[in-house]
Amino acid sequence: MRRSTMIAGGAVLGVAAVIVLPRPSTPQQVAVAGNAAATGSASGAGATAAAAATTTSAPATSASSRATTTKRAARTVTGSLATDQYGQLQVKLTVKNGRITRVGFTTFVANDGHSVQIDQSAAPVLIRETIAAQSAHIQGVSGATYTSNAYQQSLQAAIDKAGLKA
Repeated sequence: MRRSTMIAGGAVLGVAAVIVLPRPSTPQQVAVAGNAAATGSASGAGATAAAAATTTSAPATSASSRATTTKRAARTVTGSLATDQYGQLQVKLTVKNGRITRVGFTTFVANDGHSVQIDQSAAPVLIRETIAAQSAHIQGVSGATYTSNAYQQSLQAAIDKAGLKA
């Protein structure tokens, strides 16, 4: 009688544990303000404005003034895909005249909801620091160490591809 009570109690506890324990979630795209490069985020008015900004042509100038200007056109490079235990990201840089003018992500995926929250608050800080420092030598974000390290790894790869001295 005692054994059957213990077995039944153990079975009830086991079922309760299976129901209550958290299940791993599916990876989620991290939404970063101003990032039209990420998969699935290029929709609506923001994407239209971004497309318009990249497709506008320079005002017409005379041939002599164009010849004296040696400015290079903006170009975009992507870094390596950096993966950590909480997700993965890939940095995309826009470089003009040897300077980083814009930073975004081609991929930014977090493995769970908590990581999405951390990444959404860390990404703008990392982007601001990159543009200010013009290199991958930036401060990491407290509480987002893995994201900061993955970001710096992908950023350095993009800087190397762009041929910048940073």
